[in-house]
Amino acid sequence: MTTLAPTRTEEVVSPTTHRGRAVADGWVMTGRYLRHVVRAPEEIVIYFSLPIMFVLVFGYVFGSGMQVPGGGGYREFLLPGVFVMTMLYGIGATATGIATDVGRGVVDRFRSMPVARSALMTGRAAADQVRALLEVTVLVVCGLLVGWDWHRGIGNALLAIGLLLLLRLALSWAGMFLGLVAPNPDTVATIVFPLAFPLSAVSNIFVAPELMPGWLGAVAAWNPISATTTAIRELFGNPGLGGDSWATQHALFLAVAWPIALIAVFAPLAVHRYRRLGS
Repeated sequence: MTTLAPTRTEEVVSPTTHRGRAVADGWVMTGRYLRHVVRAPEEIVIYFSLPIMFVLVFGYVFGSGMQVPGGGGYREFLLPGVFVMTMLYGIGATATGIATDVGRGVVDRFRSMPVARSALMTGRAAADQVRALLEVTVLVVCGLLVGWDWHRGIGNALLAIGLLLLLRLALSWAGMFLGLVAPNPDTVATIVFPLAFPLSAVSNIFVAPELMPGWLGAVAAWNPISATTTAIRELFGNPGLGGDSWATQHALFLAVAWPIALIAVFAPLAVHRYRRLGS
């Protein structure tokens, strides 16, 4: 009697195996994005030089004319704001990278391969975290050179960096959504900059909200960017903690709540848009 061998083997994938493959594929995508960063050093120079330039220009040119509520050096007031601003403007790199992948058909190619659907987005978010940590490291060194320092111990300093990375994670999901809805990579800047500039300008990065007109100061105090800036100023022990608004007094809570809220909004939007690509 002849026994026919099966011509097709159906593989049963358990939920545990599925999650393991998603993590492995996400790790591969993280490496892909990080290799792109290494192969484009000019991009690194641009993104690192911009916040350093802000430190030098605002710290030395305009710093002598700036007032810090409660006293203290302006550069110690400014540096935490520049940390946060760097996280904010990283959204442009995320959106441009995703829009470029979509425009070049890379996303369609990945979708036709046996790759976990979540890998592209989780890999991008993880790569952004690595990149953000490098950016913060460079800025910390720059800050120490211009007279900034942390005064409340290494534990609080690490907690402040954790808040920065949490904000960057939230902005990564927002950037991925913007990159997926952008018609092409060339239009990303026209979408991202008009959103990012008001968030940085109407905040407490450069000037305390108490020095602004009343209504504008209230808007700046509730700005998510201001919440993280105030929280890390407190953790670093830097000046500029004036103001008695609820948002200022509970900045640490808001520095956690705002990024979680942004992730809750933009992660589902990005995933939904990603699934509809090409449909």
